[in-house]
Amino acid sequence: MSSNTHRADERRFLDERGSNAALAPNGLNPATIMEKAVRERIIDSYFWKEQCFGVNEADIIDRVVDHVSFIGGTYGGNQKPSPFLCLAFKLLQLAPDDTVLGEYLQYGGDRFKYLRALACFYVRLTRRAEAVYTILEPFLEDKRKLRRKGRAGTSLTYVDQFVDDLLTKDRVCATSLWQMPKREVLEDLELLEPRTSPLGDIEDLLEDEDVDMNGDTNGDARADSDEEGLIEEGEQLSDRGRRRSTSGSSRRGDSRFRGRDRSRSGMDVDSSGESGRDDR
Repeated sequence: MSSNTHRADERRFLDERGSNAALAPNGLNPATIMEKAVRERIIDSYFWKEQCFGVNEADIIDRVVDHVSFIGGTYGGNQKPSPFLCLAFKLLQLAPDDTVLGEYLQYGGDRFKYLRALACFYVRLTRRAEAVYTILEPFLEDKRKLRRKGRAGTSLTYVDQFVDDLLTKDRVCATSLWQMPKREVLEDLELLEPRTSPLGDIEDLLEDEDVDMNGDTNGDARADSDEEGLIEEGEQLSDRGRRRSTSGSSRRGDSRFRGRDRSRSGMDVDSSGESGRDDR
């Protein structure tokens, strides 16, 4: 039978776990990448039997657009496999080449964001480490929102966060990811070029931040010194005002006392004069 013939029996893919199944580019058997318990839940699920039967690479796009509204592995109390996980297992069976994956990844907009997430997940499962970094790292700039559903319920995430999880975590969407070497190791082996962040050199950004912080600190110090000078000047002015008011009041008090003394002395003189005239 020709290798291009699509078999109607979906379980035959699982029956060829040993010899006849073609290996993925990273050397793993696609029929055994997911755990046995997860595989059994997938092939026994209603979505797999109804929506994944006889599906080819082109039909995957329609299935994702129509039925995938969140990413995740198994969810709910009975650990039901998500449509996202079922279609990922279908991709393991179809084994699309890099050209088809490129078509999946290039679609933009909110309508195809789950298609890109599915393609990224499949790349992480089946491609070699250098290809995984090369293909997935450009999508660390994708800020589109994604819904995530799991045992803890529904939460909000983003495409770039999901890609970062694929590059850094050991288990995503109820699937244990094969241990991938770190990027620094591949750079030392000259399999990858050093990655340049869209933000620029991190060390330069940290230096600029330190300079800005020091500049703000000096500005605050100058502002504090200016405020202290204004406070001291205000205190001096208030002291001068108090002194002037005190001296003015004391002078007014002395003039009052002097006027009283003068009036009293005049009265004494008059009284003495009158008494002398009376004696004469």
